[in-house]
Amino acid sequence: MRHLNYTHLLYFWTVAREGSITKASDTLHLTPQTISGQLKLLEEAVGEPLFNRVGRGLALTETGQVVNQYADEIFQLGAELTQRVKSKQALLPTTVNVGVINSIPKLVALRIIEPALSLEDPVKIVCTEGSMDTMLADLAVHRLDLVVADHPIPAGTHVKAFNHPLGDSAISFFVHHTIADEYKDFPACLDNAPVLLPDHKNQLRRSLEDWFETIEVTPRVVAEFEDSALLKAFGEAGLGIFPAPTAIAKEVCSMYHATQLGTIEAIRERYYAISPERKLKHPAVLAITESAKNILSN
Repeated sequence: MRHLNYTHLLYFWTVAREGSITKASDTLHLTPQTISGQLKLLEEAVGEPLFNRVGRGLALTETGQVVNQYADEIFQLGAELTQRVKSKQALLPTTVNVGVINSIPKLVALRIIEPALSLEDPVKIVCTEGSMDTMLADLAVHRLDLVVADHPIPAGTHVKAFNHPLGDSAISFFVHHTIADEYKDFPACLDNAPVLLPDHKNQLRRSLEDWFETIEVTPRVVAEFEDSALLKAFGEAGLGIFPAPTAIAKEVCSMYHATQLGTIEAIRERYYAISPERKLKHPAVLAITESAKNILSN
């Protein structure tokens, strides 16, 4: 496909949204024959079918889904351009797409990303959450501008991207304040105590288990979680002692009615910004990375 015909793409995009050529023809005020002919030309340019017929409607093929994702972004940018040209304001919000690895505590993600919303030139942050593999795949096709992660790009990953260290934090243990008096002698109080831990896919879980062995305590793991916010919700219910980064200790104590029992300086949670560029340029991305260095390292 040497040159993209945006009229063809608009017809395709409308059919994808409406689910049929007939409905799209009503929306565009064109005949179904015109739209069918233009779709055929786009499919010939792409080299693959974009739709499969399902009953009386149309469903996107795998290639059609990819084309539709790009069309969404293209026409969203077109709408923003029209708004910006017509507006009397000097600047309108631009969109920054940030991916967050799902093992990162939500409060940490909030503190890292929040400074981008305080810029003089406003931006709109669009956050998505998922695994490292998913986030890197989206970064590679420019669906994301930045990925916030708790570990660097895995070795052997075939994605052109760069790690930018943001800082680190020690780990503390917390418990609901109503039962804090039962656990005064930290870390000995963890022995046989009910604890809530991340699941085994999380590097923090492995680090904690090594630390338990080193100090010769054996907590009683009553539940484990993939989602850190759910882990803290169980902690708020008084169901066990739970870990969280020391950098957000004040927020954890306030939001989850918890008491900080103690801190493990030997275990550090490290955070990274992963971008497709070696030198960061976007003001919002720079705000995120620079502020994080001050917020973290607690």
